[in-house]
Amino acid sequence: MDSDCSTIPSLLSSFVDTFVDFSVSGGLFLPPEPDSIKNPTGSLQTFFPQPSRLIAIGDLHGDLPKAKQALRLAGLVGPDDRWSGGSATVVQVGDIFDRGGDEIKLLYFFEKLKREAAGAGGLVITMNGNHEIMNVEGDFRFAAREGFEEFENWANFQRVGNSMKKLCDGIDQNSVSDFLEGVPDQLPRIKPELLNGARARIAALRPNGLISSRFLSKNQTVVVVGDSVFAHGGLLQNHVNYGLDLINEEVRDWILGLKKNVSNSLVRGRDSIVWLRSFSNELAQDCDCSMLEHVLETIPGVKRMIMGHTIQRNGINTVCGNRAVRIDVGMSRLCGGRFPEVLEIGENSELKVLTSNPLYYKGYEDSVEADKKEGLGLLIPEQRARQIEVNA
Repeated sequence: MDSDCSTIPSLLSSFVDTFVDFSVSGGLFLPPEPDSIKNPTGSLQTFFPQPSRLIAIGDLHGDLPKAKQALRLAGLVGPDDRWSGGSATVVQVGDIFDRGGDEIKLLYFFEKLKREAAGAGGLVITMNGNHEIMNVEGDFRFAAREGFEEFENWANFQRVGNSMKKLCDGIDQNSVSDFLEGVPDQLPRIKPELLNGARARIAALRPNGLISSRFLSKNQTVVVVGDSVFAHGGLLQNHVNYGLDLINEEVRDWILGLKKNVSNSLVRGRDSIVWLRSFSNELAQDCDCSMLEHVLETIPGVKRMIMGHTIQRNGINTVCGNRAVRIDVGMSRLCGGRFPEVLEIGENSELKVLTSNPLYYKGYEDSVEADKKEGLGLLIPEQRARQIEVNA
């Protein structure tokens, strides 16, 4: 006899969704979404006021433990992994995807923090990097075996959830449609043992996919917080002329499947927002400071550009008179596994690097002059920035 649960379809559907979320997120229960971050129109905010405390976190590449260490450095999460940052604002500059196996778990973890932070008067902003864009396009060149396996596991739980929902006559069957519909059965260049994970990855991350629409469509591609502008790779003058709000809108609409394409100048190619390296070269003299100066002058009230994308082997640093701040330190296990570091910007616009590296002070003063001679930009005391050691 068919089950008749027409009086409780909403309750059952919610239970199943929670079960799937808990199973694929590594055991997280997402708190209710506060009204302050509910956005029925889907529009993205680009400009935010200067907070009393602003924390910037670089590329994470599928490494959840390192993400938690970085957040703990700044006192943003406690031992229970719950938000403890009060009214602080956090910006994670993209590249949660690829190289590691905790990609989905990272998405859920940051969604949880967004909700917890909003309830405490704080703010968590996540951004699109080049690896988010690549995965929406189905470019999995940098996906790890563990990453494919995580998505295969996600797909298995999605099937279980759909099967549970189909037992209920009162549930809208559109909510349990085949999420793999339209995904090719065979994928050239994909090893046979990774095929199921790759098909699941396409289904989840393609435009209007279950994960891309739920999580990635909320990411900004460019954001201004107080006197800092954030972009994964950087901004050129043509990007500013295009319109920062319009950039976020067009990338979001593409991820949601509302727009067939998005301009290559925004998200593809070496001069795009998520691929640019003009201000990230290790040697300061190789950075185009005059171009950066011109770009910043056209964004009212902005003093500096904060970027990820290019690994800085010597840790978070600045060039161009502290106007270009590079925060990708390669902390992910498969990107060098370096000690976590985060950038803190105080209410008075002072820059501070928080690091878990116990060797930071050893020989640092001796190395400053040598680094300066080589043109290596560092956050050094005479540039009115400090770096301190924090136990992870």
